[in-house]
Amino acid sequence: MEAYEKFEAVALPLEQANVDTDQILPARYLQKPRSAPFGEFLFRDLRFLKDGGENPHFVLNQDAYRGARVIVAGSNFACGSSREHAVWALYDYGFRAAIAPSFGDIFFSNALKNGFLPIVLPAEVVAGLIRQAQDRPGATLGIDLEAQTVSAPGGGVHRFAVDPFAKHCLLNGLDEIDYTLSQIDHITAFERALGAP
Repeated sequence: MEAYEKFEAVALPLEQANVDTDQILPARYLQKPRSAPFGEFLFRDLRFLKDGGENPHFVLNQDAYRGARVIVAGSNFACGSSREHAVWALYDYGFRAAIAPSFGDIFFSNALKNGFLPIVLPAEVVAGLIRQAQDRPGATLGIDLEAQTVSAPGGGVHRFAVDPFAKHCLLNGLDEIDYTLSQIDHITAFERALGAP
């Protein structure tokens, strides 16, 4: 996993609430291995028409937002079924964070374990960020995980909470297995103290 660094990026406004994991990644792609290019399947049924052409009305297909790396969404983002693949699709496309008033619980946990930062901010703050991204297509916002801040296109700075362990792992590019392996000396000493061979 890549170490999470401070960045500034285009914000993609998704105003609607309850965008679910089946919209993020349709179920027909769940049998693919992690090595598959999941970014190609992101919002597949929203991004593309039945004939395979791009849906010009879907926000991600608008030129100003194609390079977006942060989603600013309505409440309960990524609710629904517990597919880790939804995080993979967002990550593989290039997104590194989502900001919303609330998230689906399982998605929230999966995101942190896969190098993707879900940021909870008050509904009125999120609504303001969405408006700024809509009024100024291509506007950027800054994410600073170390400082736990979001810098809005309009100049405001908003603090967010994050679990300390998740923050440590993201900043150091560690998944749970990497973290366990980083503690191998302590684990070995503990086992020896118990009399393990």
